[in-house]
Amino acid sequence: MQIQYPTIPSPAFVLEENLLIKNLELLKRVQTEAGIEIICALKGFSFYHEFPLLRKYLAGATASSLHEARLIVEEMNEKAHVYCPAFLPSEFTEMCQYASHITFNSLNQYNKYISQAISSNISCGIRINPEYSEIETDMYNPCVAGSRLGVRKSDFKDGLPSHIEGLHSHTMCENDSYVLERTLQVIDEKFGDFLPQLKWLNLGGGHLITSEDYDVDHLISILNEFKSKYSNLTIILEPGSAVGWQTGFLKSTVLDIVHSAGIDVAILDISFAAHMPDTLEMPYKPRIRNASIEPQKGEYVYRFGGMTCLAGDYYGDYSFKEPLNIGDEIIFEDMIHYTMVKTTTFNGVNLPSIGKINTVGKYINYKSFGFESFKDRL
Repeated sequence: MQIQYPTIPSPAFVLEENLLIKNLELLKRVQTEAGIEIICALKGFSFYHEFPLLRKYLAGATASSLHEARLIVEEMNEKAHVYCPAFLPSEFTEMCQYASHITFNSLNQYNKYISQAISSNISCGIRINPEYSEIETDMYNPCVAGSRLGVRKSDFKDGLPSHIEGLHSHTMCENDSYVLERTLQVIDEKFGDFLPQLKWLNLGGGHLITSEDYDVDHLISILNEFKSKYSNLTIILEPGSAVGWQTGFLKSTVLDIVHSAGIDVAILDISFAAHMPDTLEMPYKPRIRNASIEPQKGEYVYRFGGMTCLAGDYYGDYSFKEPLNIGDEIIFEDMIHYTMVKTTTFNGVNLPSIGKINTVGKYINYKSFGFESFKDRL
């Protein structure tokens, strides 16, 4: 098999800048035509080398931890929208230095921190649980029974708490605009009496706006319609996946090919468990360049194994028109959002390098890892 990227180290996460710009231009169009703010969720896209570029298109970024908030301030030169399921008392003072907005997950957290937040001139909100979600995988569904995320309407015994300027609802995961439309209807039904009193409504992430089949015009329409009813509100979306959607790949290399009970297994220099955990958590089958995601009759079929000792560190099966050889390059598509931020050094495996192909086609390597990266985590 021909090596497409001989100058790129293996393994490596590689962002393609032209594809990122394409996504950002679409998100900017939504901002402009819907009159809303779109901010980048670092939990899904933390490629901070591109934060100066993001700042040209988006209204900022959102953090779910002190470290993410600090990264936004240092690399994007913007204060962060911040939400945490629970704030650490030892960190909250520093958090206030980095935040323009803070959302509390519970009334307990509100009572504990509201005075300090408003004294720091921070716009404060509360996360709500509208008890409506169309997410099918429970691990990603914040509205399952007993969810710790957000406050239900029935829990607001005394109405909207004082000094609260916004509500935050995050009940979507890679959903389309029609799911958002139905979600907005539920929010309006349950929390409509609060909305005229507020300055902003954050509709969270999970909006897969840059997906090829997403109905962008419908999104703009429903947002404008909602704003016409509540003209007092600034509407905020905070996608992570939509920013990094299909903007890069993970390059890997075949280290060995073993034959087991009639199955050909290609062992790679990456790990599904350590480098692509979403493929096992979600789960989903990643696409591989120049391969059929479902085995085709008459083609060469391979299962791919990672390099950790975990028995389940594999994924398959894929088919190729030509047989694979040791040393061949394997390109896993769409590996920049979420996947990249979840890597570990489990089993002592090295982390993939991080780089980009810039707008003129030149590869720039930002970072490579070694023993110290492994040791520092222990």
